[in-house]
Amino acid sequence: MKLIGSHTSPFARKIAILLQEKGVVFDFVNDPPGKPESRVPDYNPLGKIPVLLPNEGGCWFDSPLLAEYVELTYPEPAFLPANPLHSLQVRQLEAAADGVTDAAILIVMELQRPAAEQSVAFMDKQRLKISRGLNFLEQAAANQQFCNLPQLNLADIAIVCLLDYLLFREVDVHWPKRCPHLHALFLRLGDRASVMTTRPHS
Repeated sequence: MKLIGSHTSPFARKIAILLQEKGVVFDFVNDPPGKPESRVPDYNPLGKIPVLLPNEGGCWFDSPLLAEYVELTYPEPAFLPANPLHSLQVRQLEAAADGVTDAAILIVMELQRPAAEQSVAFMDKQRLKISRGLNFLEQAAANQQFCNLPQLNLADIAIVCLLDYLLFREVDVHWPKRCPHLHALFLRLGDRASVMTTRPHS
């Protein structure tokens, strides 16, 4: 099995952590889609990562779908509750974390444009999404509502990838002070091998 992504992609990292936690052997292919020689569009017509290439053939793309594929194909240990409604609650937290991650990525991309072409209003809009999203996730972590529980789940993984990305790209380096329960979750999971070996780097 091959996982195509980049060393800086929080979405590829989410799938890499999930695979490692399930003990699935895979090869990671670093192929940033922004490079002209990238082969990502050969597998995903949208040209986005991550992409998963199973040993039996075919390909899957879009990180929530990849996570579901991995969960269905390798059910043990489970990272979604058996109760369908509880599973949706976890997936909703994953969606919230992914949405905040999307907003952070948009800021990073905007800052890569020439200074004269950057839109402060656009970035402020994304920062508002980040603020609201982190508040939502902080409340869930504080109340242990389908995340920040003793047993790791998919929401926890998505949240950790988001929080690390905010620090790595310096989009929001002050979230640990504003979100103590998320910070505690971040520190608690930081010692796991799957988290340590997938930390973002250029």
